Amino acid sequence: MADNAAPGTGHEPAEVWLSLPPEEIEDLPAGPRYLFWDGGEEYPGDPGRVRFYVPPYMKGDAGLRPLPLMGGLRVLQTLTAGVEDVLPHVPPGVVLCNARGVHEASTAELAVTLVLASLRGVPRFVRGQDAEQWHAGFYPALADRTVLVVGHGAIGSAIEDRLTPFGCDVLRVARSARSTPRGPVHALADLPGLLPRADVVILSVPLTGATAGLADAGFLARMKDGALLVNVARGRVVDTGALLAELESGRLHAALDVTDPEPLPPGHPLWHAPNVLITPHVGGSSSAFRPRAHRLLRSQLFRFVAGEDLRNVVAVT
Repeated sequence: MADNAAPGTGHEPAEVWLSLPPEEIEDLPAGPRYLFWDGGEEYPGDPGRVRFYVPPYMKGDAGLRPLPLMGGLRVLQTLTAGVEDVLPHVPPGVVLCNARGVHEASTAELAVTLVLASLRGVPRFVRGQDAEQWHAGFYPALADRTVLVVGHGAIGSAIEDRLTPFGCDVLRVARSARSTPRGPVHALADLPGLLPRADVVILSVPLTGATAGLADAGFLARMKDGALLVNVARGRVVDTGALLAELESGRLHAALDVTDPEPLPPGHPLWHAPNVLITPHVGGSSSAFRPRAHRLLRSQLFRFVAGEDLRNVVAVT
């Protein structure tokens, strides 16, 4: 990690490709040559000289294109919390880091927004405003409800931070059981007994082999009548067909920032299913993103230049 010369170039500085303009990131460490690339057709330099690469954010597969050409790559730093789309394409000998610390605040904020909007009937009010209709009445509150957070990592913990002032009870589930100052975190294996207790179930797990299809027909059947499912994880965590069946029966409600398929194509039945609120995968893409991304990249690059261990390492290929 301490050898920051470009491969095969003697003492020439290593190239760092950033998908955020380097001039916008204050106090980057001296040494590397910083180049900006946001997924365009033209590369800013020779991919073979790149030692540290930050793929474009929310640009699909564009960021994968130069990876086969990056023979000297040492670090791949994503700007996403999940790395499941990148990991299979990372060349050997590369340290892969995720963006832990960047998306927690924004994603947790959206999760609570979806809960409140769904419970309090905001989508109905918006449609009523468009139609000049006054939908008065009593609506569910978050107060006194039981919320089950499935995936109590950094994002799940941030969701609980924001739920606490609303006077609801929080149940926590993660891959394995542990204790926290706020109460126990249950293991995934405990879900069957916890789901019937929850008025709201929030999914914030990473997409892995164990979580793909986690919210299947059996999972949804265990949720209590009238419960709300909120997905700010990945679309494939939920069985879309099983969810559609529950929505169309009127038994469950849902608020989805992610879908399977994604983007949700025109004509898909989820668009017009009853009791569902859909947002277009905007959990992390808010004004909170750039300052946190800048802090992460600056910190990681200082560590890289100094030959120190990097943060947020999820794999070494």
